[in-house]
Amino acid sequence: MRGTVRKISLPRRVIIDLMRASADMPFVAVRRTLSIERLASARKGLGTRPAWAVIFAKAFAILASEQPILRRVYLKWPWPHLYEFPQTVAMIVVAPDATPDGVLLFPVKAPDRTSLAEAHGWIQNAKTQPIEATPFFRKTMMVTRLPQPLRWLAWSIGLNFGRQRGNYLGTLLVTSVAAFGGGEVEALGPQPFIFSYDRMSDDGTIDVMIRWDHRITDAAFIGAELSRLEQILNHQIADEILALAATERGVAAALTEGNSPGRSGKISREFTSIP
Repeated sequence: MRGTVRKISLPRRVIIDLMRASADMPFVAVRRTLSIERLASARKGLGTRPAWAVIFAKAFAILASEQPILRRVYLKWPWPHLYEFPQTVAMIVVAPDATPDGVLLFPVKAPDRTSLAEAHGWIQNAKTQPIEATPFFRKTMMVTRLPQPLRWLAWSIGLNFGRQRGNYLGTLLVTSVAAFGGGEVEALGPQPFIFSYDRMSDDGTIDVMIRWDHRITDAAFIGAELSRLEQILNHQIADEILALAATERGVAAALTEGNSPGRSGKISREFTSIP
């Protein structure tokens, strides 16, 4: 049967290279249903809600600040060893509007020290702006355009040098199809830890899965840390979202007061004059 040859687009080539880099990763997985009703309730009270990917990335990074094992990666060169990073670098899967046939990875460095609102803004900009407007996407495309031997050399350097691996591949991959109807994603990636999640249930529970490089740690440790992750989501993360909601209400009240009858409606020349 005669078919049609189709050119591989740059975004698809990125995925092909990622799969090649992930081929030897000995992943194992733990699935868990988390009860995060307090967090879910707090998030519903926001006008602009942080993406779940950003929320889980920050919660995992807080957990990793307590447990250095979650910031380690197995490296083969120059001898087999574990390399520990000083902070989490979360690679969040983004489907840019400009690439309908592929997804890209966007890094959020030290999510535990980044506000949810700020990280959400970065992700939204990366999704809606042209690819070339996002520096990390621009670098990704630059490498992907290289001839195959040079591209593989660049990947070898990124995979086997600890500092570069953290900068360009990160320590955590966060992905989901919850926005597209939900379902379980057994993702692959060169990151030592992969976090995926399903849709939020009406009762405040959510199904999550962590896949990790078995050379780094075992299932008993991951199982215990998932319980701690649930606590972080319901306390530190929920508290931050409640604070965001309070700020939103304060801004809304100030705007309402400023537009109320009896106000002159005049705006100070101090803020409107052009120097």
